[in-house]
Amino acid sequence: MTELDPRINAARPDLADIRLRHVYPAERYAEGEVLRVASATAAFRGRPAADATMLTEGLHGEAVRVFETTGEGWCWAQLEADSYVGWVARSDLAHARAEPEYRVTALRTPVFAGPDIKLAPLMALSLGARVHVGGEAEDHNARYGLLDPAGAVVMQHLGAAEAHESDPVAVAERFLGTPYLWGGRTSFGIDCSALVQVACEACGIAAPRDSDMQRNGLGEALDLSAGVPELKRGDLVFWRGHVGIMQDGERLLHANAFHMAVASEPLRDTLSRFEAKGLTLAAIRRLV
Repeated sequence: MTELDPRINAARPDLADIRLRHVYPAERYAEGEVLRVASATAAFRGRPAADATMLTEGLHGEAVRVFETTGEGWCWAQLEADSYVGWVARSDLAHARAEPEYRVTALRTPVFAGPDIKLAPLMALSLGARVHVGGEAEDHNARYGLLDPAGAVVMQHLGAAEAHESDPVAVAERFLGTPYLWGGRTSFGIDCSALVQVACEACGIAAPRDSDMQRNGLGEALDLSAGVPELKRGDLVFWRGHVGIMQDGERLLHANAFHMAVASEPLRDTLSRFEAKGLTLAAIRRLV
C-alpha cells in the first residue's frame, strides 16, 4: 500500500478520495460533496466524538469536502484550502448558496442579528473567515454587509476575498495575547503552526497546517552550520513540533504553552528554555 500522510490525504482501507484511486488501494472510493462551514468555526477531530482531540479548525465559509457521514451526524471530511482531514460535526456544515466574495480582515467581528450594532450578535467570526454578502444596509452608526442566510457584519471588517495583506508578521502581531489552543486557528485560541498559517494566508502565501509540513514546504532554508545566522523580520524558526516567526532580528513571536498565549520574547530566551528540555533548533526558513 502506498504510504500517504493521513493528515492531508483522505485515505482509509475501507474508503478513500477518488482522486487517490491510482496511488491508494481502498475497498471503495468517493468523490465527496463540497459543503462550507456554516458555524463560526468547525472543529476537525481525530475520531467522531465530541471529546476527541481537535486537530484543526475550519473557519466560517471555508469549503469542506465530505466523503462519509455517519448516522450519529459526524462527517469524515477534508478542508479544501489546506487538505487537512478529520471528523467534523455535520451540524457545522451547510450547502453554500453562493461563493463567499469577502473575507474577515479584522481580528474578529460580531455577526449582528441585523444591520444594527445594538442587536445581539449571532456569533463572532475570526480573521480569515469567508462570507457571502447578499446586500448592504446603512444606519447612523455603520454600513453593513447582509449575510446569507442571516446576519450583518460591518463592512469595515471585511475585504475582498482575493485581496491580500503584505506583511505576515503584522498579521501575526494582531494575535498577541490570544490564548494558546491545540488545534485552534482563531483569535479565540490558536496554536503555533496555525499562527504562521493564518498570517501567511492573509498575505496570499499558501501554508501547510502543521509545523513539520511548514518546515519542509515554506520559504527557503537558511544555513545553520555556523550557528544561528543573522535573522530578519518574517523568518520562521523551527524546533521539533514548534514554530515561531521573527518580528525583527532578535524577537520571536509564537503561540506557545509556556505562556499559554501568543507571546513576543527574545529568541535567545526561547532557545535557552527549549535547550533545557533537550530541544535544539531544527531549522530556520526565510519566507521572502
